[in-house]
Amino acid sequence: MMNIDKWVMGFAGTVVLVSLLLAWVLSPYWLWLTAFVGLNLVQASFTGFCPLAMVLKKLGVKSGEAF
Repeated sequence: MMNIDKWVMGFAGTVVLVSLLLAWVLSPYWLWLTAFVGLNLVQASFTGFCPLAMVLKKLGVKSGEAF
């Protein structure tokens, strides 16, 4: 069973890959989404604050080490 940490990393990785595909196919402005995800991961590593982790916790997903 996946815990919150695995869900967050899987979601972030998926968003990065999708935004790279969209930047390649449609417009390089989609790279801003990649930058946003990266910055959010960095700030979460320092602060422990992650909006997706909070939503998943409310949905009853098992906690992990980080969140």
